[in-house]
Amino acid sequence: MSFDEMDVGTIWMDGEFVDWDDAQIHVLTHGLHYGTGIFEGVRCYDTEYGPALFRWEEHLDRFYSSGRPYDLDIPFSREELTEATLELIRREGLESCYVRPVAFFGYGSLGVSPEDCPIQTAIAAWPWGTYLGEEALENGVEVMVSSWRKHASSQIPTNAKTTGLYVNSLLAGEEARRNGFTEAIVLNKEGQVAEGPGENIFLVRDDELYTPGLSQSILDGITRQTVITLAEERGYTVHDQATISRGELHTADELFFSGTAAEVTPIRKVGNVEISERGPVTEELQSAFFDLIERRTDDHDDWFTYIEN
Repeated sequence: MSFDEMDVGTIWMDGEFVDWDDAQIHVLTHGLHYGTGIFEGVRCYDTEYGPALFRWEEHLDRFYSSGRPYDLDIPFSREELTEATLELIRREGLESCYVRPVAFFGYGSLGVSPEDCPIQTAIAAWPWGTYLGEEALENGVEVMVSSWRKHASSQIPTNAKTTGLYVNSLLAGEEARRNGFTEAIVLNKEGQVAEGPGENIFLVRDDELYTPGLSQSILDGITRQTVITLAEERGYTVHDQATISRGELHTADELFFSGTAAEVTPIRKVGNVEISERGPVTEELQSAFFDLIERRTDDHDDWFTYIEN
């Protein structure tokens, strides 16, 4: 669904609520030319207790820390961003939505150095359903191993959610779709499994879980952290600093993606190799995840920020 088809009309921008169509920037904005921005993706779920942001505080932690390598000091406090987001969702009357905070170096100069550029901050929210498709949650997705490699943390910070770096994700994802696959798996420069273009990856073998560690050039996803917690609470052994070779993908008992957008999505096929549709471990953790976010359980209530009128 395109933005033109959505019933959304307001964006918070630099401390003010503005009409959606008026939230504009100059064509010579530094972040547009050099990708010098940071962002987050946050889900607001329609729970049994009303709309609630999932792990908002953790997303804010990462939002602020993502700016540090670039000396991008967000000019608003956590409290200001939180209240702006809650009020935005209230104004739009949204019960379930995706929230996008973004901060970037704005219009000031076009040297590579952004020192003369102001830092701009915005928050948008809109309805957004299942990222990889409703059927994918049950039947899984078909993926390919991309020919594009994930950049190393010695080249560009991999645990900062930086706007320009998602060109790497775009290349991998579009390559997969051109070849008839739903999504890609990206290897790091050493040829080990890193992640998906916008997701972390889990491998299941002999009822134990393996997911690439931070040293494998991944983003430390908040849904990844959630899945690790849920799995350990259910007695699973989780190897969360694993090194996974490309070949291990083909011999896995189960594979699945995790991410704010993808949530918990099974991977049923890698290239021409069948894995499984939705294996028992994936199904158990997926069910636990949706029970949690829809608040059919009282567990981890501190992970939720409720939208109160």
